[in-house]
Amino acid sequence: MRFFPSLRACLDAGDPAAKVAATRETARLHAAGQLPGSDEVTPADAIRAPGRPPRPELVAPRDTPQRGLGSVEGRAAFLHAIAHIEFNAINLALDAAYRFRGMPEPFYADWLSVADDEARHFSLLSQRLQELGYAYGDFGAHNGLWEMAEKTADSCLARMALVPRVLEARGLDVTPGMIARLRGLGDEASACLLELILDEEVRHVAIGSRWFVWCCEREGLAPEATFIALIRDHAKGAIRGPFNRPARAAAGFADSEMALLSALSEKH
Repeated sequence: MRFFPSLRACLDAGDPAAKVAATRETARLHAAGQLPGSDEVTPADAIRAPGRPPRPELVAPRDTPQRGLGSVEGRAAFLHAIAHIEFNAINLALDAAYRFRGMPEPFYADWLSVADDEARHFSLLSQRLQELGYAYGDFGAHNGLWEMAEKTADSCLARMALVPRVLEARGLDVTPGMIARLRGLGDEASACLLELILDEEVRHVAIGSRWFVWCCEREGLAPEATFIALIRDHAKGAIRGPFNRPARAAAGFADSEMALLSALSEKH
């Protein structure tokens, strides 16, 4: 087996169970030293849509299901949306490791470990959906996360800034409130699952922070100014408070950076 072709096979897998199994096995082999990554420097293929099942139907964000959490269907629709995020996050982590060649070996180890976590999260959410009488694909979903991957395909720096540190970091802000709501409704199983995901997502965003700073240092750029400039150019609408400051601090956001993000969020 070779490293980058193995990642491509994981990305191309359309069946969710097959993607999860291939991703977890690839991560295991790499962690065991049996699939080294940074010794291959052939260019990546042009970015294309990753493998995905025929359902869920992809719709505009405004057309995704909006149901109250008070019903089983409403909670299933909410968990389905999280499962779809995690499914996309598997592909995003795999693509980060696949696309950006010539990086230090720890970069590949980090993003394969993230892909492994996201695959496990997706499996846990799928199991919870089944317990509620639903399955992944039963509700519509949008493709916003992967669209950002396409926009940042030519820049590791932009990818590290805009995917983990903007789109995924948003989950750090909103998940605690959803956990509280689920627990208030007596859905302890779903609340505990989201607590696990939140705890591990802090590490994922921290990995993005670490490699964003590394990319900035490589290019002689100031990280904070570069981050804000990228947001203004590509993701202004994604910055909304209130922020989960303790989680963001643990994920690599400095106080000065949070002040800039707060000021930016107040303008939109």
